[in-house]
Parts: sequence; structure tokens; C-alpha cells
Amino acid sequence: MFVNSVQQILLVTSMVLTCVMAASAQEVLPELDAKYVDLQRNGGTLYRLDPTTSTVRIYAFRGGKAAMMGHNHVLSAPNFSGYFYESPDRALASRFDVVFRLDQLVFDKEEHRLAVGGSFSKPLTDEAIAATRKNMLGEKNFQADAFPLIRLQSLQIVGETPKFAARVAIELHGQTRETWIALTVTGLPDTLHVEGAWVLRQSDFGIASFSVLGGLLTIQDEVVIEFVLKGHKHAANNPVLAPQISPLSD
Repeated sequence: MFVNSVQQILLVTSMVLTCVMAASAQEVLPELDAKYVDLQRNGGTLYRLDPTTSTVRIYAFRGGKAAMMGHNHVLSAPNFSGYFYESPDRALASRFDVVFRLDQLVFDKEEHRLAVGGSFSKPLTDEAIAATRKNMLGEKNFQADAFPLIRLQSLQIVGETPKFAARVAIELHGQTRETWIALTVTGLPDTLHVEGAWVLRQSDFGIASFSVLGGLLTIQDEVVIEFVLKGHKHAANNPVLAPQISPLSD
């Protein structure tokens, strides 16, 4: 009876934590919208990022002594919400945010793997892709049920068109870390085109890299994230910024 009681307590605790994290995630988008509506009232230009014309790629690498038995992986984020505010005071007062959900990531799409080439171009079965998704988003890796969102928030931008350096806060797995990202920004003021990349170390966010066979086959700690973000102007007389990522499922 004692063991059953402990198991029930752990189950209820897990469910409560998941509900709390989901509620927090649902609060992010309205808060983000309000932030950028307020910024736009101060002048400047607000751009809304368009996921249908943007590209986000995440590269995860096989590792361990049995690495040749595994595969490198290409993930994409076809759905996200994001905004870029160009201040009349230029770079130092400009801001951007990008938010996307882990459970909306697409794993190892064949055309994405072929586009990378090399060892990434090896085709994977639907079963292998589904297993990778389950493993990487599951309890032993990113724990997407409890920590559903990744958020990238600028803290400081320096430089001049088209080259900039941005100090950003990355929120992932219930933790926040800061890093610098090099950006190339073009298209202003009519449109927005931003290119950049950075290396994310899972261990920096308390995430254990997924492994099997006692660690003989693993996903390496370092993950590369590359992006080409495109956006269009948001009219100052339209205060409504509808979310671009789907609502959280129950």
C-alpha cells in the first residue's frame, strides 16, 4: 500500500507540474503581444515574423563509441511567433522575440536532410523518425510535456546595417541562459530579413543528452540552430497580434 501511495503522489505531482508549465506557456503569447504593441506606440517600426517564409533548422549530431550506428538529425520549426521592433533610436533600443513549441518541431523531413547533404542525406524510415521524436522530446531529454516552449529574447543589440551582434536570453527547460549571436539584417525599412546561427549546449539548461546502450550511442551535447527570419510591417493602427503558433493541447 505504501508503494502504491507513493506512486500515486508522484503521478499527481507530475500532472500538476505539467499543468502549471502549460498554463505558463499559454500566458507567454498575450504578454508578448502587449509588449510589442506598447513599443510601437513609442514610434519606430514593428515587424511581425512570418513562419511561412522563414526557415529555422536545428542540427543534432550522433555521438558515442557506436556513433556510426546512429544518425545525425535535422529538425525544423514551421510554426512560431516572433516580432522585431526597430526603434527610432536605432539598434540599442531595438528589440526582438521568437517563441516556438517543442512539440511542433518537425523531425528529419527528407527534403531537409537532402538539402544539408553529406551524412545527413541518408534516408530514415518513418519508424526511425518517430522513435527519434519520442526520445528527444521525452522524459530523458527535452521533456517537452513539462517545458513546452523555447523563447529567444533580445537584451542588447549593437552594430550597424547590415551586421549586428545581439545579446539574447534563451529560455528552455525551465532555465534561462544568455549568449551573443551574430546577425545579418537586410531589407529594412520595407521588409525584414534576418540571418544568424548559434550553438546551444543542452547541458547548460540542465538537459541530459539522450543516450542508449549504456552511452555507447548518444546525441551530442552541442546543437546547432540556424535561421533565416522574414517579416512584414505591422500596421500601427492594428493593435491585435494574433498568435502564430497553435494553442497548447490539453
